[in-house]
Amino acid sequence: MVEKTLASGLWPQVMAPFQYLGNKLHDWLAPASEAASARDGYEISVELPGVGEDDIDVLVEGGVLTVRGEKKSQREESGDTWYFSERQYGAFSRSFRLPEDADPEKVSADLRDGVLNIHVGRIRADNGRGARKIAISRG
Repeated sequence: MVEKTLASGLWPQVMAPFQYLGNKLHDWLAPASEAASARDGYEISVELPGVGEDDIDVLVEGGVLTVRGEKKSQREESGDTWYFSERQYGAFSRSFRLPEDADPEKVSADLRDGVLNIHVGRIRADNGRGARKIAISRG
């Protein structure tokens, strides 16, 4: 009885602060983004300052679009009597569940001024994937 009380009552309370901290850490490390619906599809923008095109992967699988990569930036300054170095390294990943009418075959991306812009096209209703009435026959 004591084990059951510990497992169901105390353990979630003990873990809650760590879960909250983990979620906040993920939010802090994940790149900022925004998503919007457009007439012909969906637009997703992800801020990736200092990340090169070769360090970014955009994947679509199972109705989820994932942007992942690695940030590698370094800045060094020096003078006669001083030296300063600032480095930022780390992997990142951000995933977006796509709406049902998103077409995974119509995804394009471009990187400009540190912002990755992704366009996901919509499935057209007249291509056979939309709703259609089914005739009922007498058996």
